Amino acid sequence: MARIKQIVATIIPRLNTVLIRFLLGLSLLLTGLFIAAWSTTFHPAKVLQEPVFCPQNAPRLSAGQSVKLYNQNVQFMAGKNYVFFFDLAGNTGPDERPSKADIGQTLTGLAQLITQQNPDIILLQEVDDGAKRTDYADQLAQLLSLLPADYLCHTSSVYWQAGYLPHPRIMGAVGMKLSIISKYKISSATRLQLSLIPEDPISQLFNLKRALQDVRLPVDGANELAILNTHLSAFAKNTGTSKRQTSQIDTHLQSLNKNKIPWVIGGDFNLLPPGAYPLLAEDQRVHHETESAMTTLFQRYAAVPSLELTQSDQRQQWFTFFPNDPRVQRPDRTIDYYFYSPQLRLQSAHVETERSLTLSDHMPLIANFSLP
Repeated sequence: MARIKQIVATIIPRLNTVLIRFLLGLSLLLTGLFIAAWSTTFHPAKVLQEPVFCPQNAPRLSAGQSVKLYNQNVQFMAGKNYVFFFDLAGNTGPDERPSKADIGQTLTGLAQLITQQNPDIILLQEVDDGAKRTDYADQLAQLLSLLPADYLCHTSSVYWQAGYLPHPRIMGAVGMKLSIISKYKISSATRLQLSLIPEDPISQLFNLKRALQDVRLPVDGANELAILNTHLSAFAKNTGTSKRQTSQIDTHLQSLNKNKIPWVIGGDFNLLPPGAYPLLAEDQRVHHETESAMTTLFQRYAAVPSLELTQSDQRQQWFTFFPNDPRVQRPDRTIDYYFYSPQLRLQSAHVETERSLTLSDHMPLIANFSLP
């Protein structure tokens, strides 16, 4: 018995030492991995001033003039030949990236459509920049090279960025941004951080950091025009995130109204209009809530399309989303909108469907406004 006690007394300190060294090594390894992940992911400030690329002699807007806006989620220029893994429940879609040929064809088609529509200001979402799936290209630069030379000014706000995302269907760099292109002078651009989906710290580290892009254009004979661009969370059902994000937008719009600054916000809100949930096919409701988080925005502000149009017999004319789902054969819902200041007057608006069905899973929303 004494011999056994002696052996135990000898072994236990050694085991403790080994265990301590193992735990210390594991802790250092995990800390190193976290630091590496942190250093290659995006951590924006709540308010961030963005660089603006615009010549000093760019033309300026004038009071009373008409301004044509083009708004579209361009789906990283992938086109419509794919069902990506995130397009189906459980990440079961077969595709991970578009081909280089399809990206080139989509860029050319988009540039042709924009040129034909000839908008003054272009609002884009899901523009890739530095992403493995799109060959690490700056897609805004690629698009600008195909557009007429009078699109002089542009600015962007990143909302997804990581040097390496260890997702089994990605396993590489990601990069995506909001972009605004303008024929007219841009004086400033600000990125406003929106609420994040509540999740574990590691997932949140790599996930999208949704934002509101606020761009100011000087107006001769007046003050300025605010053009806002956004892309709200897509997979946030039952987390309260959508309501928090729309509430943040509402607060910002109220501030603009209080300061008498005319504004338009456009984007992919990823939300159905109020009352649209029961009108959507049951197998397509998985990411939507029965009560729309858009209700307050529709109650407070004029919208394109208006709530009345989204509930009318003509609502299909305002469908902006064509899911990459084999069960869906045509656009089936509205999730892209404009809201605009009471100082502006809407002249015309439409969803461009005929020429855009092969370019993206979102149709462009085009509208003309007259400035005060």
